[in-house]
Amino acid sequence: MSTSPPPDAPDDVPAPPPEFADKAPVEALGLRRRAARGMLINAVFLAGLTSLGLIKGFIVAAFLSRSDYGVWGLLVVTLGTLGWLKQIGVSDRYVQQQDDDQELAFQRAFTLEILFSGAFFVLAVVVVGLTALLYGRSELLAPGLALLLTIPAYILQSPLWVFYKRMEFLRQRRLEVLEPIVGFVVTVGLAIAGAGYWSLIVGMVAGAWAGALAILQASPYQLAFRYESGTVRQYVSFSWPLAVAGVGGIIVAQSSIIAGSAVLGLAGVGSITLASSIVLYTTQVDQIVSQTLYPAICAVADQPELLFESFAKANRLGLMWGVPLGVAIALFTPDLVDFGLGDRWRPALALIQIFGLIAAADQIGANWDDYYRARADTRPIAVVSIVTMFACVATAIPLMIVDGLTGFGIGMAFAAAVGIAGRIVYLIRLFPAFGVLRHSTQAILPTIPAAVIVLVLRQFDGHRTPALAIAEAAVYLLVTGAATLYVERPLLREVKGYLRDPRGPILSA
Repeated sequence: MSTSPPPDAPDDVPAPPPEFADKAPVEALGLRRRAARGMLINAVFLAGLTSLGLIKGFIVAAFLSRSDYGVWGLLVVTLGTLGWLKQIGVSDRYVQQQDDDQELAFQRAFTLEILFSGAFFVLAVVVVGLTALLYGRSELLAPGLALLLTIPAYILQSPLWVFYKRMEFLRQRRLEVLEPIVGFVVTVGLAIAGAGYWSLIVGMVAGAWAGALAILQASPYQLAFRYESGTVRQYVSFSWPLAVAGVGGIIVAQSSIIAGSAVLGLAGVGSITLASSIVLYTTQVDQIVSQTLYPAICAVADQPELLFESFAKANRLGLMWGVPLGVAIALFTPDLVDFGLGDRWRPALALIQIFGLIAAADQIGANWDDYYRARADTRPIAVVSIVTMFACVATAIPLMIVDGLTGFGIGMAFAAAVGIAGRIVYLIRLFPAFGVLRHSTQAILPTIPAAVIVLVLRQFDGHRTPALAIAEAAVYLLVTGAATLYVERPLLREVKGYLRDPRGPILSA
């Protein structure tokens, strides 16, 4: 008796046998084909999502004052970083497990998500009140509590884990697309109408609930409460180092915002928030590859050679995108401020440039933690996070007091270097053949001639105009693209082959 193919599979792909329909469609259809198609789907989705977010950020920044943006920054950092405690690996552990009854496995994970989210909600209410008290700004209370309405919405989005584990990326992304679209429309509309930072609050809540309702209707499993103490122990063993890593990230973010508010005021907090949001764009290829390969990595976690091959190629793709874009941010931010954002953002100029270079360097080994999570060895993630946290608190905060936003950027660059060194140590332990200099240099080389040409051209600039800035950006893009094609031709040809013939050897099942 035959079964129909999954909704997002091509007609020529055989359907998995019934006994594998829930447990292991990845094995049935082949990791190669799923990974190849998944990269393309995730690339289109995440590129569109991030571009939409970047456009939204620029539009809102044009209608909001730096102080209004600072209020949003305080809330995002306070609640967003606190959210790292909630994201302690429930979904990652669910993807990694290979239980016989996958519906029961999902319901167990969903139960833990409810419990963790409930505890997080109570903690977040307390933190919002303390934040308003700490900063002496009662206006933070109402929007902060309103943002907590997203928590139950994200609980109801848990069925996405199932499609992710199955590597049914097209179906997953179709369900996810509603949230950013609704959020964009609501946020921009309210910002233009003069709603200030409330435009961002309402837009985020509206998008989260719109996405939750769509995902809930498509859930392949019944949502049920299934509490088992043995499951809790398994998840806690996997997740506690991730929680520790989250605490390290929270301390970095919160100390930066608290010090920024005290030393530089809300306008300084707004500058830090904008700089962080702009450079997030550099991480997109790494996210695309990491999100696509994680289920496949879990499936071959006991095959070291395949793990190393996938890591090396995936990280080079991330470097290929992140390094040129991070350097471009450093080169062209002055033009962005002069011809786009306006003079009120000039104090943030140096910080954005430094963050751009940090983002470029941070692509080195950026997907290392996926491989440790796939092996259920999450302690190294906690170690690197805590070491980076100490480096940040010891340098970035004092330098902010001494030299404002520029000093803060320099301190963050030092902390990032410490974090990169830490991940390299663990990468060498996992992959003894990993040569960090050879691996990184090959991906960084194409950016060097492009940056040098732009800097040389600027020596002959007269009066700077938007047209001249666009022309230089085009030169930078063309030179980088040509150099990348020359240096990385074998890898790019291989990736192209994957997309033409998804049966190509990305990973072997």
